[in-house]
Amino acid sequence: MPKLIDAHTHVHFSAYGDESEDVVQRALSEDIWLITVGTQKDTSRGAVELAEKYDEGVYASIALHPIHTEKSYHDPKELGAGGDGQGFTSRGEDFDYEYYKKLGQSEKVVSIGECGLDYFRLSPDTKEKQVEAFTAQIDLAKDLNLPLMIHCRDAFSDLIEVLKTNKEKLKEDCPGVNHFFAGSIKNAKELLGLGFYFTFGGVITFTHDYDEVIRYIGLDRIMVETDAPYVAPVPYRGKRNEPAFVKHTAEKLAEILDKDFEEVAQKTVENTRKVFNI
Repeated sequence: MPKLIDAHTHVHFSAYGDESEDVVQRALSEDIWLITVGTQKDTSRGAVELAEKYDEGVYASIALHPIHTEKSYHDPKELGAGGDGQGFTSRGEDFDYEYYKKLGQSEKVVSIGECGLDYFRLSPDTKEKQVEAFTAQIDLAKDLNLPLMIHCRDAFSDLIEVLKTNKEKLKEDCPGVNHFFAGSIKNAKELLGLGFYFTFGGVITFTHDYDEVIRYIGLDRIMVETDAPYVAPVPYRGKRNEPAFVKHTAEKLAEILDKDFEEVAQKTVENTRKVFNI
């Protein structure tokens, strides 16, 4: 097994320019595997293309992110992109089921995500369109027998309701993971009841806001991530994040849970391999 797995990163994003493969090699040289995650058509295709260059250790997730269901601007501070980060305007996209289904035929695709709901910038038409796209991606995950990689911000009540309504479609053994979980203990309890796992990233190294929910969830349902290029952990806060930095999050997770680093590393790897079948 690898030493660690970064369960959610975006190493194929434009923030890395032509350095994506160098970033991947830095992670692999430290025995860190990774799942690089798409957020719309182009970046989902890019995730698969990058993952297919490697026999082992690099995997892809494909989906339409809720913020990409409409045209909207997202600033660097909101994205946690660091001092040299840039904002972007989402062009808006309708979920193309057949496009993503075809892309999902690659053996390197291990999940559908990141998909879900994001009400941070809620316009009159946002909610209905996001729920429709999310529900379609639950159907796709069932069709391809893959787990979900969920994004949720300011929308947990609706998200959980959608999941409960579609419970029979969820992958029975491991339905998926809530990436960068920022919900309450009550939200966590409901999601645990549905069989979901949770990832935590670099933010836990510079705030105690997540300590209580991490202890509530427990190591058996937790994975580590970077969400790179965003939200770099201490000691790289404010810099461009990358998968090799996930070890700092794992160290902090061990501290919060009062466990040895080796135990946290081993268990988070086991959890990630179980959910994503890698």
